[in-house]
Amino acid sequence: MPPDPRSIWTKRKKQIFSRDELIAAAELVHSRMPATAQYAWPLLEARLGCKVWVKHENHTPTGSFKVRGALTFIDWLKRTQPDCPGIITATRGNHGQGQAMAATQAGLRAVICAPHGNSIEKNAAMRAFGAELVEVGTDFEAARDEALRIAAEEGLTFVPSFHHELVRGVATYAYELLLAQPQIDTLYVPIGLGSGICGCIAARDALGLRTKIVGVVSEHAPAAKLSAEAGRIIATDSARTFADGVAVREPAQAALDIYGPGAERIVTVTEEAVAEAIRVYYRDTHNLAEGAGAAALAALMLEAGAMRGREVAVILCGGNIDTGWFLTVMQGGVPKL
Repeated sequence: MPPDPRSIWTKRKKQIFSRDELIAAAELVHSRMPATAQYAWPLLEARLGCKVWVKHENHTPTGSFKVRGALTFIDWLKRTQPDCPGIITATRGNHGQGQAMAATQAGLRAVICAPHGNSIEKNAAMRAFGAELVEVGTDFEAARDEALRIAAEEGLTFVPSFHHELVRGVATYAYELLLAQPQIDTLYVPIGLGSGICGCIAARDALGLRTKIVGVVSEHAPAAKLSAEAGRIIATDSARTFADGVAVREPAQAALDIYGPGAERIVTVTEEAVAEAIRVYYRDTHNLAEGAGAAALAALMLEAGAMRGREVAVILCGGNIDTGWFLTVMQGGVPKL
């Protein structure tokens, strides 16, 4: 089993990773995929009154930023546990695609647990990347519990959604962005279990920048915001949002320890705002965004008045939206669960 990451964060309160550690992670990631682009789209600037850099994590080999962390995690696993037969994890889709791709390319078995009712197209993609897909329960937490049970029964390494080596890989997208555009005033990033926002904080701090990091959650999955405000874990009874990448009922303590003090603030967005952001992405940039992928832009649209005249960035963290949901959104609706 991987070590408890909380001990690692406790030792690194002021800086999560050194610049050299991020450079090494970027070199590993770039050996398997190119850096993604960041573009300042003029139609977004005209719409919002500020220069908007979009970091296109929808252009990775799996259509999501999660593959970066999978590459660094599997590399670490192969080095530290060379006899490991395979991995198992729980996911709503993007984490599972990344782990399946990285694990199978490394010659490992990849078992992925996802809840019933999960995205049909994300499930198909996970299988295409080599995953053995197990559908169980009604939400992420139920799938995680089953993954832990199977891990113990079959001797597989359980891959958490938040881990030191995952975050080091994920942080490479923010490292690319902020190295290229260090003048960015504010960066908006969605929060699921926290690897994305923690990676952004880590990259900012390693580069010695003053960029403000703003987290984004769904109104139907506000646990990260509630927990950051309370200074302790606050779980919710459900997390039913079509922005499935942020559909988390209980934050990871190790992540909260970082984004609680490290984020400027956390913004809540509605389902309608996320749907409108998907439409804006398509109209202004001709890019597909899934719900979580559009959440950062939804938050910027909400705060556009306060950001007027500034230089900001949003993370388009994934583009894996089901066809049916996309058609609903483009016709002016909001997908129903």
